[in-house]
Amino acid sequence: MTTDSATPPMAPDPTTNAGPLRRFAAGTVIPAQPLALTEARKLDEVRQQALSRYYLAAGAGGVAVGVHSTQFEIHYEHKHLLKPVLRLALDVAQDWADPDTVMVAGVCGPTGQAVAEAERALQMGYHATLLAPHGASDLDEAGLLDRARAVAEVGPVIGFYLQPKAGGRLLSAQFWQALSDIEGVIGIKAAPFDRYATADVLWGVAHSARADDIALYTGNDDHIIGDLLLQYPREGRPPLEFVGGLLGQWSLFTREAVRVLELSRQAKAGSAGARAELDRIDVPLTDINGALFDRLGDFAGGLPGIHEGLRRQGLFEGLWCLNTALQLSPGQLEEIDRVWDAWPQLRDDDFVTEHLASWGLAAKEGAP
Repeated sequence: MTTDSATPPMAPDPTTNAGPLRRFAAGTVIPAQPLALTEARKLDEVRQQALSRYYLAAGAGGVAVGVHSTQFEIHYEHKHLLKPVLRLALDVAQDWADPDTVMVAGVCGPTGQAVAEAERALQMGYHATLLAPHGASDLDEAGLLDRARAVAEVGPVIGFYLQPKAGGRLLSAQFWQALSDIEGVIGIKAAPFDRYATADVLWGVAHSARADDIALYTGNDDHIIGDLLLQYPREGRPPLEFVGGLLGQWSLFTREAVRVLELSRQAKAGSAGARAELDRIDVPLTDINGALFDRLGDFAGGLPGIHEGLRRQGLFEGLWCLNTALQLSPGQLEEIDRVWDAWPQLRDDDFVTEHLASWGLAAKEGAP
């Protein structure tokens, strides 16, 4: 295994990790953090840390950094940004009053790169890695499983079913069973944006001997409430369910996301009122996601769409991405305008405006 220094890798302190990993297993809100850039496409450290402060103040139980929403380019041609971005989020979390905040670091690339990134993140103080298939297109399912085993030797791993249009691929139900069987895999983020593929994840986990050790997190931003209410039957055993979400959609409107997760728990416990409230907001939430993630443009403008939402709230200054080709698609801005006006109750604008100064940002002058 390789590291970025001559110092031998140190295993994470299990005492330090115990609380965050218990919280992860129980389920929580984990926003997938975007990357704040200046117009010169340099890291905006103030806004990057403001995002982490926002998420924790809103009630999120953790933050995922270096993931798809943070732009995969920081693992490759802009890899000089990876460590600073990880550090900025970690500094905020370590200053936070809650020691059980779950810090998840995204890792990707070939096996050697993924292992080295996992070593670095866990040495820094992250609690688990989200292992993306991005950058490992030459590996078949057996190769991906070997890669996961190698990363799991370093520390806790969360599997990631990434939709093909975002750099992922279709994977079999048998793959998810075999992944769940790996000691050290603690969860799976299901984000194929495909109900058949999501069913494959559930089948695989249900047929694993380690099923009860796997925390299922929805990453299906187009079907958040459906996933959170889902109960997958198992004969003679409690049903499988999604215990939380690790979502790009939850990188904004995070306070509302916390409410949605709590409502889903109440609904599954039998609250008719909570179920009725979720039914009322289910389609509107998906409608918002369709505009932000650019479904009409085949998801090409997904990252700048998230940035536009954050810009309107005053958290981002612009829509800049490391890949200059990433722009809002034609008509996407009008779609965002439409859902912004249609569903204001699903945003947390007042909460953000009230706290911007305490997060190190000036109050927004108006939006959009």
